[in-house]
Amino acid sequence: MFTFNELITFEHEIEHVSEHNLLIKKNFSTPKIYNANGDLSKRWYVYFSFRNPETGKLQRMKNIYGKVNLYKTKEDRLLVLSSFRKRLIILLKQGYNPFEDNNDLYLSYKVEAKPVELPAPPLKVEVKIDTPKVVEAPKLSIKDAFEFALKIKKQLVKDKTLYDYQLKVKALHTFLADKHPTITTVDQLNKKIIQEFLNGVLIRSSSRNRNNHRLDLSSLMQTLEDNDMMPHNIIKNIPVLKSIPERNKTYTKKDQEAIFKHLETVDPVLLLFIKFISYNFLRPVEVCRIKIKDIDLANKTIQFKAKNSPLKTKIIPEILLSELPDLSQMDGEHYLFTPECIGGEWDTLENNRRDYFSKRFLKLVKTPFNLGKDYTLYSFRHTFITKLYRAISKDSSPFAAKSALMQITGHASMDALQKYLRDIDAELPEDYSAMLK
Repeated sequence: MFTFNELITFEHEIEHVSEHNLLIKKNFSTPKIYNANGDLSKRWYVYFSFRNPETGKLQRMKNIYGKVNLYKTKEDRLLVLSSFRKRLIILLKQGYNPFEDNNDLYLSYKVEAKPVELPAPPLKVEVKIDTPKVVEAPKLSIKDAFEFALKIKKQLVKDKTLYDYQLKVKALHTFLADKHPTITTVDQLNKKIIQEFLNGVLIRSSSRNRNNHRLDLSSLMQTLEDNDMMPHNIIKNIPVLKSIPERNKTYTKKDQEAIFKHLETVDPVLLLFIKFISYNFLRPVEVCRIKIKDIDLANKTIQFKAKNSPLKTKIIPEILLSELPDLSQMDGEHYLFTPECIGGEWDTLENNRRDYFSKRFLKLVKTPFNLGKDYTLYSFRHTFITKLYRAISKDSSPFAAKSALMQITGHASMDALQKYLRDIDAELPEDYSAMLK
């Protein structure tokens, strides 16, 4: 019995198949060429599946190589494999069955057309002692790989996101240097090592922080995979852990008024910063982005880069407008808030600017007032949105109140606003004691 490779790779080829044979019912998949994404250092071959008569299911057959991998150019390999593939299709349509004896088919296999002229395979040459050896290309280091990924991401993401990526990469480098100093190249990284790193983050902090590390590193590794710098993203198969979202509590009226009064004498700049969060319902990082030129006093508006849009415009309510100093003589390119004053230069990342005011708030407010970790600058936004919603709701239906509130807060949809109000417990029912009697 002749082998299947002999049927496919012998020196001749048939160009025509009868119309009758084309109509034979297929029990096989269409043969395909595997070219290893153009990598000549790997094996190229033709592959297909045939229906197993016992199971009735398609079963992958042995790959067909012939001498194709002796050729050193992509063009030659494709030419040879295309010839193999064409012969294979013809044989399958003529009734070849890898589960049966195909002697008769082999003997009847005749040439009906001029054979394709294939390039001659390279001759085997004995290597002499003085022949220089081929040196393998150096493996890509983990450091170089992530530096490349960060350069790509720099063109695609915001500065804060890039900064977060850099922190996660630094943490991974520290872990590898401490726990796995011999792991230095990308090909040495595996799921087990990354899982160990993420478990360490989980033990030291929280599942939320662990998931953030997983997400950022996965994004960078996907960039490496997309650029053929690693075979696959090894983090994809590491599951996300369940985590409880952090919540910023709202301040009581008593605490809010006490904090404002305290800052009037201790730190007026920080107080004005907080009032932008409270009265204009901005996020702390959005306040940090404001420049003098973004404030239009004539129209009483402010423009800023928001979370859900590249540029957003809001009115400045009179309660906040009256608190602003004279901005007419200030440089429009200067930031509204700086460490020393209102209106000035501050050459640092916006993430650093936000962290600066968070630490300033910790020192001057949270510590003296003995506030827990759930009370933050962001809590003032929750506090005043709750206050405003309850005030509007007194004379309006819930839907009308939310419609009016959405214009003020800047939420993108009614669903988003309703979820936000539920999360901060802004909607509370009337006293239902009478119904329980």
